[in-house]
Amino acid sequence: MPTFKDMLKYLRNREGLSQSELADKLGLGKSTISMYEVGKREPDFETLESIADLFNVDMNFLLGKKDSENELSLTKKDKRDITKDLDSIMNKLQSSSAGPASYDGEELSPEAMELFRDEMEIALKRLKIMNKEKYTPKKYKK
Repeated sequence: MPTFKDMLKYLRNREGLSQSELADKLGLGKSTISMYEVGKREPDFETLESIADLFNVDMNFLLGKKDSENELSLTKKDKRDITKDLDSIMNKLQSSSAGPASYDGEELSPEAMELFRDEMEIALKRLKIMNKEKYTPKKYKK
């Protein structure tokens, strides 16, 4: 049965991230990610939740307690569709007739836009999975 360290490494590699890139996305040090992957450390609850959110999996899957990520996982076509929709949303936000996206009267910084994009991507993935589960007949579910 896979453990947290195995699942973290699997998910990181699946997304094509280096340990440094993953550490940056999570606000952790590269050595922390390395220690997670060799099993010398385990994350606290908040970090575990952040990792699960980043990879769009539930914590049971991340901890190796569940065999499949979801009843229906995202296909390559689903991922392309999500990327296309995300690009469209971001383009509309940046080229709106009312001006670029802003919060509290101030234009969003590039860092804030990137954070918004990351969160929007997570939301679109979750919506796609929810819709697949909702509209897929039971006979096709494993």
